[in-house]
Amino acid sequence: MREFIVEADGGSRGNPGPAGYGAVVSDAATGETLAEAAEYLGTATNNVAEYSGLLAGLRAAHELDPQATVHVRMDSKLVVEQMSGRWKIKHPAMKPLAAEAARVFPPGRVTYEWIPRERNKHADRLANEAMDAGQRGESWNASASRAALDTPSVRAVSPEPPSGPPGDAAAGAARVRAALASASASAPASVSATEPGATESGATDSGVREAVGVGAGAGDAPAGKAAADLRAAQAVATPDTGAAAARGPEPASAATPSSGWAPADMGPPATFVLLRHGETPLTPQKRFSGSGGGDPSLSDVGREQAERVAAGLARRGTIQAIVASPLARTRETAGVVAARLGLDVTVDDGLRETDFGAWEGLTFAEVRERHPEDLNAWLSSPDAEPTGGGESFADTATRIAATRDRLTAAYAGRTVLLVTHVTPIKTLIRLALGAPPEALFRMELSAASLSAVAYYADGNASVRLFNETSHLR
Repeated sequence: MREFIVEADGGSRGNPGPAGYGAVVSDAATGETLAEAAEYLGTATNNVAEYSGLLAGLRAAHELDPQATVHVRMDSKLVVEQMSGRWKIKHPAMKPLAAEAARVFPPGRVTYEWIPRERNKHADRLANEAMDAGQRGESWNASASRAALDTPSVRAVSPEPPSGPPGDAAAGAARVRAALASASASAPASVSATEPGATESGATDSGVREAVGVGAGAGDAPAGKAAADLRAAQAVATPDTGAAAARGPEPASAATPSSGWAPADMGPPATFVLLRHGETPLTPQKRFSGSGGGDPSLSDVGREQAERVAAGLARRGTIQAIVASPLARTRETAGVVAARLGLDVTVDDGLRETDFGAWEGLTFAEVRERHPEDLNAWLSSPDAEPTGGGESFADTATRIAATRDRLTAAYAGRTVLLVTHVTPIKTLIRLALGAPPEALFRMELSAASLSAVAYYADGNASVRLFNETSHLR
């Protein structure tokens, strides 16, 4: 399957004022320019011009190969965040353009990346050529364009293959160590780290929000591949204002640290927002409730919790898809959220809870009284099964890792709500952190709590949230 890079830009001299766009399609493997597009739009805003450039670039890529995958690179933070689904589209003139752009290729075949303005000069030059021609009363002429000559190619080719599956903490850490070792030998001193600001049981609220990244000013000189890999992938979350000549000079420092150590050219991550189901009648009694028991539904309290988390997620407006465990309590919780967000629910058996065998429905104290040796073994080894042939934590981890890899591939670059259970959520957090199996016993997870992990294409994972319950208050 071919892969294209689409770079697009747009500007308005007046905002609104005389506006135009430019777009370039190149081969991701070679950097060769395959197509250019530019057009004068008359009077329009910067953002409408930027969306018009995106649409033109996607259409040009589709004409070249409708089966290709596309990586869009733009210096418009607004367009990148909105098309990635992280920001809402409110402007009436941009909604139809964004909807049309989303239909050019099937979902999942287009990813988006913000780039500094100086790395988008080809598309910017085309946009300004189109505006110049329009103000002369002429149409942009491809044969007369000097954009390619004035902006020699500096595009990155396709990123190197991952060294491990998404969320493989060991592989991600190895890449970071290699990049840091190389950077220490070749990068200038100005590149520096910056800190931006399994039973049914209740727990305290302990949201984990910290992420560490490396920032550099948009105008900094290159410092080799290792330093480039450590540069921030995202810019300050402020609206862009069009093509460079129409917008004025770039601020001295327009980049902020990325979350985690993801390279700047990895594209947006697959982000899993992990929702534990609401309470069932077994939850306040702290009884084992896995996939091998009576499959209880939500209690009245659990249904109220589901409504509250649905309202909270609706306010955030970032969820693009919902996937749920097949058990009744998760499907019911997911259904409440889906109705509020206007989304469908996909059921995935890989997200089911651990089978606790003969312990299903019992409290921890009852298990200790009836099966003390089996319980001690289970607490000591991830390979030990609950009494009666339940599922070990090692087997659960294997299942969850396979599910994670399958879903990160299916939802690359998107934000997905996974409605699941205590053990699957703790396991995803543990694997993302590279923590040992016994870490499962050191986490508490409340009913209807939210956690989040972002998975990058190079194997890195970033834990962004843990056991958030503010929406329940």
